[in-house]
Amino acid sequence: MQRFVHFVMLAHGWRRALLMLAAGAVAGLSVPPLFVLPSLFVGLPVLVWALDGAETGRGWRRIFGAPFFIGFWFGLGYFAVAIHWIGFAFFAEGGWVPVLAPFGVGLLAAILALFWGAAAALAHFLWSENGFRVVVLAAALALAEFARGHMFTGFPFDLLGYALTANDQMMQAASLVGVYGLSFVAPLVAATPALIWPALDRPLSRRLMPFFAALSVLAAQLAFGAIRLETTETNLRDDMRVRMVQPNIDEAAQWLAADGEFVLSRLIEISEAVGNPDAPGLATITHLIWPESAFPFYLSRKPEALARIARLLPPGSLLITGAPRLDPEDPLGRTARNAILAIDENGEIVASYYKSHLVPFGEYLPFAEFFAGFGITQFVPGNDGWTAGGPRRLMKPPATPAFLPLICYEAVFPGALGPVADAQFILNLTNDGWFDRSIGKEQHFHHARLRAVEQGKPMIRLANTGVSAVIDPLGRLAVTLKPDSVGLADFAPPNPIAAPPFAMWGHLPLLATLLAAFFGALALRRRDPGEI
Repeated sequence: MQRFVHFVMLAHGWRRALLMLAAGAVAGLSVPPLFVLPSLFVGLPVLVWALDGAETGRGWRRIFGAPFFIGFWFGLGYFAVAIHWIGFAFFAEGGWVPVLAPFGVGLLAAILALFWGAAAALAHFLWSENGFRVVVLAAALALAEFARGHMFTGFPFDLLGYALTANDQMMQAASLVGVYGLSFVAPLVAATPALIWPALDRPLSRRLMPFFAALSVLAAQLAFGAIRLETTETNLRDDMRVRMVQPNIDEAAQWLAADGEFVLSRLIEISEAVGNPDAPGLATITHLIWPESAFPFYLSRKPEALARIARLLPPGSLLITGAPRLDPEDPLGRTARNAILAIDENGEIVASYYKSHLVPFGEYLPFAEFFAGFGITQFVPGNDGWTAGGPRRLMKPPATPAFLPLICYEAVFPGALGPVADAQFILNLTNDGWFDRSIGKEQHFHHARLRAVEQGKPMIRLANTGVSAVIDPLGRLAVTLKPDSVGLADFAPPNPIAAPPFAMWGHLPLLATLLAAFFGALALRRRDPGEI
């Protein structure tokens, strides 16, 4: 092992780049739904040893020198593995578009890796020869994760902290510090093997102490989760009986190009439990839920569709559905919205929400005029691209408790959901058919699931093709539908629980911890390094 550590520290040029790519790719196996946590304990020590041997440049190389590129190549390997499923969206379009898949995934991975390159440069600027350097690296990576989740509209997929949320017990820690907080803990504990080697003059017992401390942290996390699950009471609402419908129209391109009559008829037949004698009639249901973009048409242009929905709904019930909508306040009829609509028994739209956080390149195209010259448009069809709604807000349809509507990937932003404190539950409608035959659907679901734990709110999540589930405020799955299948489920939603620490304090404890780590590193730089 000593020889390997010295090889990493002395590597440079293309050898170091390939080594970092490989180490980052190994670490990438820790993301949902893979959750190979030991891979993080293998990859991150290699990053520490490479930074131990990195040369310090002068001038601009002080920032964009060897440490920056060590972090960049490591991040490129990590994100190439973690987000490879995005390439499947290109195949949904068909034609020549799949040719762009490796370029699209590679470009996005490289952009995200820039954040890790900056983190490595910052950490190396505050580097020391003692064990505190892993604290500094963990703090720098956590800051980079926070930055990429907020800058340039944000893209907080596969944060390092998700590696520590593999089961019900582990994910309870998110109620304390959120996933960004776990993104400090994960690299901190996973980098501790780097303190075992090289041996130098320290006894083995002393070198092993940080590693065993890291294992103790993981054991404490599991214990806390088990106790919280055992002692926190949850119960069900008595004022709602919900039926959610998963139509399973396989691919997004087929979904949007399909015959509207076929899609609407299929949704109605599943809702009425045609051919499903075990399901009770709709008369017992107060709320019917359909997924994101349930119709391949605008309801304003097909009034007969609203009439059919009115005939479907029993008295006093509501349909809550995702739907493309032309903004009724736009006289030209060109403002297309990705919406959630509440429709009553008379076929009237009684409440609405417009998606506020659109997906770049998916729902709108940055630099649209430039890309239009190459015949490239956003993936999800709209008139001239989709238009974002206003700030997130609660929906309060008649005879319905206030809930927070989230469309698709709006649910993956930790601590930035909107006015969730006053919501009785979170409703997340999505269409993950873009990522069939990949880990994307399961990964997207797990990211959304953590929001229930962080906020202490139940979540109803319904997808076109899965994963669809009812999640209790502790993140447990109360109801599930089989992925990639046609199905329905009737249920009473869970009640929320008291706001956990993260819901009350948000990111403040994390940011205070990061400041303490950086000030501690600066203080150590004023003294002889010593040993920790």
